[in-house]
Amino acid sequence: MADILKDVQKELPKVISSANFEGANIVLYTDDMDFFKDNGGKIRELVGKFKKRIELRADSKLLKDEEETKKIIKETVPEDAEVTNILFDPQRGIVVIEAKRPGLVIGKEGSILKDVKDQSFWIPQIQRSPAIQSKITESIRAVLYANNNTRKRFLNSVGKKIYKEWNPDKTEEWIRVTFLGGGRQVGRSCILLQTPGTKILMDCGMNPAIKGRERFPYLDAAEFKINELDAIILSHAHLDHSALVPYLFKMGYRGPVYMTAPTRDLAAILALDFIGVAYKQATSPLYGSVDVKEMVKHTICLDFNEVTDIAPDVRITFYNAGHCLGSAITHINIGNGAHNLVYSGDIKYVNSRLLNRANDKFPRMETLILEATYGGRNNILPPRREAEENLIREITETIDKGGKILIPELGLGRAQESMIILEEAMRNGKMPKVPIYIDGMIWDMNGIHTAYPDFLHHQIKKDVFANKNPFLSEVFQRVGSPTERKAVVEGGPCVVLATSGMLVGGASVEYFRHFAQNKDNKICFVCYQGAGSLGKQIQEGLKTVQMTTNDGKEEFVNVNLEVSTVEGLGAHAGRNELMDYANRTQPKASKIILNHGEQSRCLDLASSIYKLHHIETNVPKNLETIRLR
Repeated sequence: MADILKDVQKELPKVISSANFEGANIVLYTDDMDFFKDNGGKIRELVGKFKKRIELRADSKLLKDEEETKKIIKETVPEDAEVTNILFDPQRGIVVIEAKRPGLVIGKEGSILKDVKDQSFWIPQIQRSPAIQSKITESIRAVLYANNNTRKRFLNSVGKKIYKEWNPDKTEEWIRVTFLGGGRQVGRSCILLQTPGTKILMDCGMNPAIKGRERFPYLDAAEFKINELDAIILSHAHLDHSALVPYLFKMGYRGPVYMTAPTRDLAAILALDFIGVAYKQATSPLYGSVDVKEMVKHTICLDFNEVTDIAPDVRITFYNAGHCLGSAITHINIGNGAHNLVYSGDIKYVNSRLLNRANDKFPRMETLILEATYGGRNNILPPRREAEENLIREITETIDKGGKILIPELGLGRAQESMIILEEAMRNGKMPKVPIYIDGMIWDMNGIHTAYPDFLHHQIKKDVFANKNPFLSEVFQRVGSPTERKAVVEGGPCVVLATSGMLVGGASVEYFRHFAQNKDNKICFVCYQGAGSLGKQIQEGLKTVQMTTNDGKEEFVNVNLEVSTVEGLGAHAGRNELMDYANRTQPKASKIILNHGEQSRCLDLASSIYKLHHIETNVPKNLETIRLR
């Protein structure tokens, strides 16, 4: 495999000017105009022979200049496609066309893309324009096309590492996982996967609900050396899984981070918001925007069901996790089939309004690492429809009293689900027509959701394609400044969706400070409240809170408002779902490792799975290592 580039070129006539890796993919560049337009199926033959993705692109000598190419695109692509941006990656010969209606850019059987390619010699790639514009999202995407010689070199270096010789006969085959975070707790998920030749980090998050050393994973563990790390796999963008990834780049990591495209955009936004919250709290952030940019530059994005090598002895495939936009279950094939590990990340095993349920079918599986957030025997969640009705009732009761209701939300996933539920209820007359205010980073998150409809529940995807975007409903009003926030506080009955979901920084804390003393108001929790968070303390009956005003003064706030919790709307699988998942995955795992849950819940779920399904279970503590083979 070490000379695969040379072996591929030997199979072709002398029309290839250069060959490079782009991660596990092979890219051939040609300066022969005729061969570029029609290679007679030779590239397809090579793909069949080498079982690798191989792509043919034009040498830079053939590329039309950017202005001429823009003119070709404007003349070739129908106006109805509504092209919003054209981005060039000259080092790689790629032009990215952003459009509101990508299907019209592609054309029947790809005819329009072929015309653009044949006339300009650039390889066109299509990207959906977000229905909700976000400057942050535009900036994140632009990073990928700035100074792209650097990215080209990076992708080539990743490929060289993947294709270096690996001989299992020369080493004892062993596989083990070490829990650097997330063991018997929720927060700071971080797992180190090791083989004799490879080290891979699965997630690197933090616990935003607590202070001190236990907020972060054990990155000082003897097993973890950042300069020996071959790759990072990011299951999804929530901070308890992603927050420390930019910090790794600050500390010198320059390898690949594998994730889905929505996760890339969302993780970057959450990291930038994390920096902003630190400054607002007058604390020094762990990293800066430069480190977030480095993370984005080093991402390699995969679609669901796309198989790729990430090391000589490791191949991965992402599957839908049903937890939040872009969230992925990772199937990891180790040692050419020696062991198959599935890392669930966070999952939801029923359809929600926003997403289809988690995938449960894999090619092979010996070990499953499964979350246990709601794994306790008392964590039986009500049916989704019943939970939605409970939420509408809680809101209606408060509005009828003339009060305001605050729903602290996770900006990613949970808020979008609430918006869909409330929009439908108001449209169908099931709740009073009052303003629904959206505050915090939720609006930027909405924009990313509209840019990736293929990752959403089939009904929402259909609505987005039909220009019935629920996130753009007139019932929602965006709040984006202190003046607008003040108007909400001083105004009449309303619903406020604001981040953060655990009242740990963000706009929700400010609304709570103003709403708390009025008994007609209500705070309604709809997502998991981490131990130590302000949300958890209020949920458990805290009656007085010391808070900081906008001018930096400390004040004590009496909690007079009504406190309610609506179970069953969260993005995590409940107890019954987790039991079903352990039993219904195909093939069934030989061993299940429980993590991402409070100790009692992990132990309870492990015991129940073993007793009912006769599957070996393990509940590791942080810093424990489990040998898989």
